Amino acid sequence: MAKMTVNESRCKGCGLCVTACPKKIIALSKTRLNEKGLHPAEVIDMDKCIGCAMCATMCPDVAITVER
Repeated sequence: MAKMTVNESRCKGCGLCVTACPKKIIALSKTRLNEKGLHPAEVIDMDKCIGCAMCATMCPDVAITVER
């Protein structure tokens, strides 16, 4: 099973990963803020992650890692 991790302190909440994910398992947090005061991306259903790393490829802040 693949594992996607977001470095919340680097995430600026741009949402490019949300758009790029073919399984739609990423969302911007509605309740949490990072140290920059922004809503970071978070995984909503890790079991559906296929490890394609499209989210990491699209992230301009290199805030996402995907382990397969």
